[in-house]
Amino acid sequence: MTRAAAAPRLRFDRHELAGAFGDVGTDLPLLVALIVTCGLDAASVCITFGALQIATGLLYGIPMPVQPLKAMAAIMLAQRLAPEVLAGGGLVIGATMLLLAATGLLDWLARVVPLAVVRGIQLGLGITLATLATKEYAGSDGATGYLLAAVCVVLLLALRRQRRVPAPLVVIAVGVLYALALRVDLATLGGAVGLGVPSFALPGAAAIAQGALLLALPQLPLSLGNSVVATSRATRDLFPERAVGVRRIGTTYGLMNLVGPLFGGVPVCHGCGGLVGFHGFGARTGGAPVIYGALYLLLGLAFAPGLAEVVRVFPMPVLGVVLFFEAVALMSLVRDVSQDRSALWIALAVAGAVVGLPYGYVVGLVAGTALSWAADRGWVRTPGVVEEIEEAT
Repeated sequence: MTRAAAAPRLRFDRHELAGAFGDVGTDLPLLVALIVTCGLDAASVCITFGALQIATGLLYGIPMPVQPLKAMAAIMLAQRLAPEVLAGGGLVIGATMLLLAATGLLDWLARVVPLAVVRGIQLGLGITLATLATKEYAGSDGATGYLLAAVCVVLLLALRRQRRVPAPLVVIAVGVLYALALRVDLATLGGAVGLGVPSFALPGAAAIAQGALLLALPQLPLSLGNSVVATSRATRDLFPERAVGVRRIGTTYGLMNLVGPLFGGVPVCHGCGGLVGFHGFGARTGGAPVIYGALYLLLGLAFAPGLAEVVRVFPMPVLGVVLFFEAVALMSLVRDVSQDRSALWIALAVAGAVVGLPYGYVVGLVAGTALSWAADRGWVRTPGVVEEIEEAT
């Protein structure tokens, strides 16, 4: 029996339950912000998001994540665009990704983008997430928040080697106890209970055009680099017996965004950060996203009228710790190219572009690939190449 045949596709145990929280630090704040700031329907957002998580877990049999499209979410929040514009942008990027997958352009992209560039994108994303975790999340409750975050970090480090009680579950339990003791208003939570169902709506031509220009176009480079190419590579790193090609990832990415926005859902992607986060917190099968999705379904179905109030009681410093450990796991992947100084310099340059430049993902993807291609042919010399020449002479 092969390893792939022996490994379960779905498992529901304490480790999958712990792994289910590996991406919550990224997803939950964005979803809540879009609901509160841009007026998205809470029930539609959570039910659709949960259903897509469950479908992805069942389809792939590995902890393949479903995440809100970050560039789209950031632009929506900055410009306070209407929900129908977000739906229009989601439909456009879904159709675009399906076209790229069907024509084989995604396979071509995966072949021509070097590993050093992929690792640079992942390193840059990890730095961005770590900065967000430490600056925005950990200090959101002042000195108490920093203390709570420190306690959670100590617990994760102290319990990381034992398997009986997964450390992430302990950290989540600490967050729940903190919320119950200091932040829960039972009267407010009681008024938040109520049945919710998603609503169908087709955006008009104007909203689709606006979404294409304002949302889909800036999002596409990030999705190509991180959601497709880097995620496919991460599946080969973490689940070599069930590695997923870029065409399949692009196909499910496209289908999710042709369905979800029609029911009020947030446009989504697969992301290497979420995959690493799930895996780092213990998930090894599709059971983790199924569990994770079920929690969002419950929130959307039962607490839609006051969803923002329900999720706000959970302490942001705990989400920050989860996000920080996801970021560290993502940044550590750069070790694959650390022995090749030329590749390492390219990865660092790409990461710098991701962190410091507008549209850094597309700049890093294109410039890093071109630099690697030119260095291989001796047309340019990266610092690593120069050092190797000096050592040889």
